[in-house]
Amino acid sequence: MRLSASARLWWALIAIAVLAVNLRPGATSLGPVLAEVKQSLGITSTVAGVLTALPGFAFAVFGAVAVSLGLRWGLSRALAIATVVATIGLLARPFVDSALAFLLFSVVAFAGMAVGNVLVPAYVKETFPNRLAGVMSVYTISLAIGATGASMLSAPLSAVAPGGWRFALGVWGASMALATVPWIVVAVSDRRRRRRLPPAPDVPRRSGSIFGVVRSRKAIALAVFFGTQSMQAYVQFGWLAQMFRDGGLGATEAGWMVGITAALGIPAGFVMPVVAARVRDPRWVVVLLGALLVAGYLGIWLAPTTLPWLWATFLGLSGFAFALSLALVTARTRDPHVTTQLSGFTQSVGYLFSACGPFAVGLLFDVTHGWTIPLWFLLGSAVVFTTAGMVAAGPGDVDDDLVRA
Repeated sequence: MRLSASARLWWALIAIAVLAVNLRPGATSLGPVLAEVKQSLGITSTVAGVLTALPGFAFAVFGAVAVSLGLRWGLSRALAIATVVATIGLLARPFVDSALAFLLFSVVAFAGMAVGNVLVPAYVKETFPNRLAGVMSVYTISLAIGATGASMLSAPLSAVAPGGWRFALGVWGASMALATVPWIVVAVSDRRRRRRLPPAPDVPRRSGSIFGVVRSRKAIALAVFFGTQSMQAYVQFGWLAQMFRDGGLGATEAGWMVGITAALGIPAGFVMPVVAARVRDPRWVVVLLGALLVAGYLGIWLAPTTLPWLWATFLGLSGFAFALSLALVTARTRDPHVTTQLSGFTQSVGYLFSACGPFAVGLLFDVTHGWTIPLWFLLGSAVVFTTAGMVAAGPGDVDDDLVRA
């Protein structure tokens, strides 16, 4: 398949957007129908807890090998294979009748999604070096749309569709299958284009390890910034509604507060890539995001029923840090290979935070029988969030750190 240069870029942009929409529903669609899945498959509460933590751990583990796959196969081919793997897992798990098979196919799905998480920012850097802000906006907005849409639609689909929860989860497998089409087109086109190019000169083999960037202070700071932000997001997805309910709100209103928080991820995709690309020193933005995070938790702690929409809005605005951290991966690197390594390192470390954070909050709540200590923990993590973010957002590139090290 031979594409013109402009057609190839359009196919690449479509591939990025469609895949991004599908990188979160495999995880966010499960929570709203978890009770039905537990009852149907006989899943215990312990196994259900594993399921809720599985996306974070899988994204961390499989994200760590994504760099090597990108080097071995090339970015577009690796992403095409990742979409196929994710499709297999997402389409197969609704049709199983055992908890073990459901877990295994979920791991398969999350493995493909993890590779996509890591390699898409690097592919954007390689393919659109002069349009980073715009294309990263498309990517982060699409991520937010997919995550929000899946969490809002799964329960209604389960209630009205034939097959109940099986249809509600299976539809996201069909959606991921659509994402394979543009990636196969792009991968085949890239392969044929490379064959027409003159042989590249021999260069030293580049490391596929994500730990190749640990010599960079900025890389470590960005991993911690992404990690603490991800932890906050997953804590809010898992526990925010319960915090509001225990504070005096009804179940429906508490659910709306979580919806407000999640929906603000969409405008973040418009704003933060532009900030990262055009604001030379966006550290003041990080401080503002940290202040909003603290204000949101203090409001929930001290006056949960007074202005709950305001506290939810503060937390949602602090979540702009997710789009900012992704944008900084491309904005604070020059070499696409360093971008790939930084993306893998940042997301592998970050998703470990996101898997452990909700568990830690739940444990603290169980031990103390209240939200005071868990909220102190979250407020303390906001200090780490802000400190790491200021280092990550400061002027300079990871590439320069690696040269000096």
